[in-house]
Amino acid sequence: MLRAVAASSAEAAPCGTLEGAAGNSFALREGESVNLQRGDETVHGALHVYRDDAVYRVYWQPDGRPEQYVLANAGENSVRLVATPPRGSKVDAGPGTLPSQSVLSCPAS
Repeated sequence: MLRAVAASSAEAAPCGTLEGAAGNSFALREGESVNLQRGDETVHGALHVYRDDAVYRVYWQPDGRPEQYVLANAGENSVRLVATPPRGSKVDAGPGTLPSQSVLSCPAS
């Protein structure tokens, strides 16, 4: 089970897209290369996967920055990036793959 933080039901315009290095889906595994596309800007980053009993939490970390952002479910193929300290124990892999995700709240540049 992938644990998601509850999101507001209000519709928000995407501010970017999270996608695999090849511009498509990505595996939920430690160190997976995942980029945030914001218009013409690409922010390179990597995933970190944590587990707390049966709950997985997946975080995205921009390259060269200390902040980690949990992928909070915001609807079908949509997430919010929420800055929060990791919870659980780091694991090598999570529960499968995700298609590219519309991001409804982007970190400041």
